[in-house]
Amino acid sequence: MSRKNQFLQYLEDYVSRFKISPMYQRSVEFASFDEEAKKWNVKAKNVSSGEIEEYSARFLVVASGETSNPFIPELEGLNTFSGEFLHSTKFKNGKTYRDKNVLVVGSGNSGMEIALDLANHGARTSIAIRSPIHILSREMVYLGLTLMKYFSTGIVDKVMAMLSKLVYGDLSKHGIIRPAEGPFFMKVAYGKYPVFDVGTVKKIKSGEIQVLPALESIRGDEVVFENGKSHPFDAIVFCTGFERSTNKWLKGDDYLLNENGIPKPSYPNHWKGKDGLYCVGLSRRGLYGAGADAQSVVNDIKALM
Repeated sequence: MSRKNQFLQYLEDYVSRFKISPMYQRSVEFASFDEEAKKWNVKAKNVSSGEIEEYSARFLVVASGETSNPFIPELEGLNTFSGEFLHSTKFKNGKTYRDKNVLVVGSGNSGMEIALDLANHGARTSIAIRSPIHILSREMVYLGLTLMKYFSTGIVDKVMAMLSKLVYGDLSKHGIIRPAEGPFFMKVAYGKYPVFDVGTVKKIKSGEIQVLPALESIRGDEVVFENGKSHPFDAIVFCTGFERSTNKWLKGDDYLLNENGIPKPSYPNHWKGKDGLYCVGLSRRGLYGAGADAQSVVNDIKALM
């Protein structure tokens, strides 16, 4: 059984074991706290039927994740682009882009992997990198996670920086700058993951993938970059992440989450709001953080029951 199927089977087994009844095909449209009834009222749209369903509960746990809605930045002239542009969520593979000039915008893991796939399928590939990034191999990350059990973040980050420089060399001459802060510190402090190299760096060094600076504007098929230069492209793939939608449907909360759906309270008390409102997995601490949040929420609700 593939890992994908194993994971799906795990979810099905979990639902069965704990007798959970998931409400699939529902999109939450509105949630607010009723002061008189002391309950949360939630309105959800049944995507299949289009009907609006209403629910009420003493407790409301926001666990909608960090990747709600695909985000494409507003760019001057994007509506004039004569080629194809799409978000990474719509990208299938590089087969249809053979011999085409394709620009990948964004240098996270999805951006680097899509750039590699395009290059492997014969596309003339460029990737726009706006900010400094850490690039590590998966082996380095596994080593770093192991070392984190015994050493401080600062020490582990120094080891990671040394190994990255040893393996990949000076990437600044290829347009890639390393951040001043270490990879594990940035993950904890800002929720920014290092890039796991799967072969993209080799393509960049060979010139098969061209690194370009941030975009400034678009004029027809020409993309203008912040260094003043412009290049023509047939397609643009935006690997620019997601924006959270919580603020669009959660009303009346001015304590737990900010306008970007990020917890206001400081870690480790970021998961608890007021009036029975909680959040899980929104602190940018990965699966382990989500697990810890869930346990904290369960313990708190149990104490109130």
